[in-house]
Amino acid sequence: MIERIKLKNICCIGAGYVGGPTMAVIAKECPNIIVNVVDINKDRIDSWNQIESKELPIFEPNLNEIVQKVRGKNLFFSTDIKTKIAEADLIFISVNTPTKEKGFGAGQASDMRFVEASARTVSEYATGHTIVVEKSTLPVRTAEVIKTILNESVDRKSNKANFSILSNPEFLSEGNAIKDLLHPDRVLIGGENEDAIEALAMLYKNWVPEEKIIKTNIWSSELSKLAANAFLAQRVSSINSISEICEATGAEISQVSKAIGTDTRIGSKFLKSGPGFGGSCFKKDILNLVYLCRYFNLNQSANYWEQIILFNSWHQQRISKLIVRKLLGNIANKKIAIFGFAFKANTNDTRESPSIYIVKDLLEEGAIINIHDYKVSKEQIDKDLKNLQKNTQVQQSNNWCFNKDLLENVNDADAIIILTEWEEYKHLNWGNIATLMRKPSWIFDTRGILDSDLLKKFGFKLWTLGEPEQ
Repeated sequence: MIERIKLKNICCIGAGYVGGPTMAVIAKECPNIIVNVVDINKDRIDSWNQIESKELPIFEPNLNEIVQKVRGKNLFFSTDIKTKIAEADLIFISVNTPTKEKGFGAGQASDMRFVEASARTVSEYATGHTIVVEKSTLPVRTAEVIKTILNESVDRKSNKANFSILSNPEFLSEGNAIKDLLHPDRVLIGGENEDAIEALAMLYKNWVPEEKIIKTNIWSSELSKLAANAFLAQRVSSINSISEICEATGAEISQVSKAIGTDTRIGSKFLKSGPGFGGSCFKKDILNLVYLCRYFNLNQSANYWEQIILFNSWHQQRISKLIVRKLLGNIANKKIAIFGFAFKANTNDTRESPSIYIVKDLLEEGAIINIHDYKVSKEQIDKDLKNLQKNTQVQQSNNWCFNKDLLENVNDADAIIILTEWEEYKHLNWGNIATLMRKPSWIFDTRGILDSDLLKKFGFKLWTLGEPEQ
């Protein structure tokens, strides 16, 4: 047994959407602990260290304020990976785990190259006893891979390094990440070494009530993350399925969602219809679950979870087809304004955003697309559309532009499509916008955030997801 461990210095490998915000909150709540965030991407680290700019590489409400308070005091961002690993008592691995694009398990299994590279780097530079914590969203039994790499390195090293491996998955909702970190529903820690588990638990106890810290074996912890995201994605697809039935029958999705959500057995969260789920985790984690099921010959379970992915893709294409149909069956050379490219409000993350796929469909139909978003850059949109074109091997029009000026985007437009639920879109001068658009002027509200009666007074033709056809 290892004697009680007191953490003084921690290191996080990966300065992305999870590592950056998580370490900022830990630094804030644990002022006596040195927190180092390391990354091989120098530009990203430079962005985190940019004192003059208020724009961090990641947008999350209240993140910038926290970073400004603790950066340079006990929170540091660095590319000196070797030194920071050697100094650390505990190391979080929080690197990207994208879905494999080729080879065995392509399209479903996670690409583990960055996790393995991180483990090998830790094995090379860590000194003494080091707790290694999985923070990335990982397939079940990944800890076994990390453990093998670390244990094999021990025999080759002369500094008597030894390791404890823990799983501590994140349950962050982008756009609410800081709130989720400060007031989590639960903190899950999986592992075999009780002293290492308690050391990490003590870190969180600086601000998280003890009853919210759940301790499991390492495999249960890893599976719990996949299962949680799969259940949430399932709810999104379920309510979107009901929205289609509402459109056909005359029911209203907002009323149905309220009625369902008041059932305490179900609850009201994730019952808001929309253009489908996006983000870095839902699709990837379900595909991981499908791969896991097929590996163990659990084919009925694999088919069940795979259907959630298939429905989400179909739902997005349904919206694209409906837009074409409403615009007289032809959108070639028609100008369409896209309001929102991030996969949800209050983030600049576009990974698996429904907007990518819907814009792709409309471009293939020959539309002229004008895109607006409050936080996403033109460069990111260009990258997303080019990546999709490369992955699908489909040649599509590049007839799109990005403009921060909303009025420029809607000038002579035939339609506006609301794809991200930015609060600002609710309060636009829609009367002014109506005078700039071609007639008939359509608005497709896939988020159900606009005042339909007000829009109709200005002469708009309106389609709202989950509302009866007019």
